[in-house]
Amino acid sequence: MAALEINNETARLHGPLIQRAGAIAASLFNGDAIDFRDFADRTPLRPRTRCVRLSRGTAPALVREGASLTSMTYADPVSETALAMLLAASAGPEDPIAADPESLSVFALAERLAASDIPVLINGPTGTGKEVLSRFIHTRSNRRDQPFIAVNCAAMPETMLEAMLFGHQKGAFTGATAASEGFMRAADGGTLLLDEIAELPLVLQAKLLRALQEQEVVPIGSTRAIKVDVRVIACANRDLPTEVAQGRFRADLFYRLNVFPLELRPLRERPDDIAPLAFAMALRHARAISGTEAVPCFTEGALAMLRLHSWPGNVRELENVVRRAMLLAHGGARIAPEHIVFDSPARLVAVPAIGGLELPFAAPVDALDGDRKLSSIVQHSEARAIVETLEACGGNRLRAARELGISERTLRYRLASMREAGIEIGRPAPAPSAMGGGR
Repeated sequence: MAALEINNETARLHGPLIQRAGAIAASLFNGDAIDFRDFADRTPLRPRTRCVRLSRGTAPALVREGASLTSMTYADPVSETALAMLLAASAGPEDPIAADPESLSVFALAERLAASDIPVLINGPTGTGKEVLSRFIHTRSNRRDQPFIAVNCAAMPETMLEAMLFGHQKGAFTGATAASEGFMRAADGGTLLLDEIAELPLVLQAKLLRALQEQEVVPIGSTRAIKVDVRVIACANRDLPTEVAQGRFRADLFYRLNVFPLELRPLRERPDDIAPLAFAMALRHARAISGTEAVPCFTEGALAMLRLHSWPGNVRELENVVRRAMLLAHGGARIAPEHIVFDSPARLVAVPAIGGLELPFAAPVDALDGDRKLSSIVQHSEARAIVETLEACGGNRLRAARELGISERTLRYRLASMREAGIEIGRPAPAPSAMGGGR
């Protein structure tokens, strides 16, 4: 991966931020295609590059000024917000977005695998970015100029799977009015992604195994094998060893594909990916939602809420939340905690004060002072969970952060956003009266 190059003036003004982002960007993007410069630098842009113009200001801002030019204003070069904004602004349309050490280690390994032609099996829950990782492997390989064909095995009609994968001759079956080469021949010389491969029927698994072993296919209606040169990447959102043990997946095909397995963890286990992904999605949808190239920026409180969510829907759910927040922001320059509405908010129940802490948010939905907005319900629920965890950990923030599965920095941000929202932390609850218990 080529190193990022910046001129002396840009380095002087923005060096700390660019160094932080550059160490990550150089491992994910083509460094030759990125041009970082100060906002005042108006020299002609280099051809076939993406330019990010940087300036310092009191409030963060992102503006997409064209397909290859983005202007960015940031306040603090060491903040997570500035890093996330710059990574999002630097990425190309099909580049991966990552900042979490867990994700970066997977992409570093994937880049090494790209130099070979061995099959790759990518495991991970739905919506974690398995196709993005597959495209990354393809674009870093010697096959980058050849086709990349993505096939969702669960989306194809079972009766047509064989014909769609291996092709067929004209008249081979009813409705075959013309010959078709099939996906494997279409990917000849390039990469074939078989997504949700656990959904393949057992009969077709045997035919796929032979095609992979022999690097040849026999179209339906033909007796002649046709040689193909295809690198296969398979993705699964189910545990394939378990599928093998239960007889739903062939063991020989599993071992053929499982030459080098990669695993993408759920989004909740990669918290440092969340902010860059959120800004990248805001950049992608800004014009369609707000009709302007100016991108609303997430406040620290909003980012803290995103990091605390469990993300059962992974990256797809994050995209829903970002688009929803942009709509609720009504074209404003900021996305604040009140604009964050999750897909599945928890319903609150009344609980007593815990360990001398007054919990104004620990109340039924109907008792939230008439505020029934989903964003408020979620905010109160998360605040209660944080306070309960802090109490269980004796007020130790480091231990509480570990219990919550977040960093101590994120916990501090979340506590600050709770105070901004008027939720008091650490305030003693009134002592119970002699005649009655605490409420």
